[in-house]
Amino acid sequence: MTTAELDPQTPATGPGSTAGDTGPAADSADAAPGSFVVNVPGLADADLEPEPLDPEQVVAGDPVVTGKVLWESPDGRQIRGIWQITPGVVTDTEANELFVVVSGRATIEVEGGQVLEVGPGDACVLREGDRTRWTVHETLRKAYHISL
Repeated sequence: MTTAELDPQTPATGPGSTAGDTGPAADSADAAPGSFVVNVPGLADADLEPEPLDPEQVVAGDPVVTGKVLWESPDGRQIRGIWQITPGVVTDTEANELFVVVSGRATIEVEGGQVLEVGPGDACVLREGDRTRWTVHETLRKAYHISL
């Protein structure tokens, strides 16, 4: 996959695409990028960038986090991308996030709340401020949208 294929500013092609369309949203500085497609499972590991974990977040194992931001709003409050973590146990404090797991499995324990089992095809919503413990059973890859 080439960088141009990952660039959300590259017009979409194919059935249903609106490549070349312009309108009020196209002129807005806060507008999301034009329509685009990224094959998340096919994105090579080499295309993901290291995202170091704070050692205090690691509970067990030696998990490695990588990812790629595909789009970020000008104010930095909306982010869309791909994220991956190898097996291990980590803690986190969540942002408002919607994600879809494309590969791998994990158990997400929400402090004082639910235990979420996620795997391929699962859509998950995490609430801002939730403290979580992620037990990653198989390298997990997800496509996400975060609102800060």
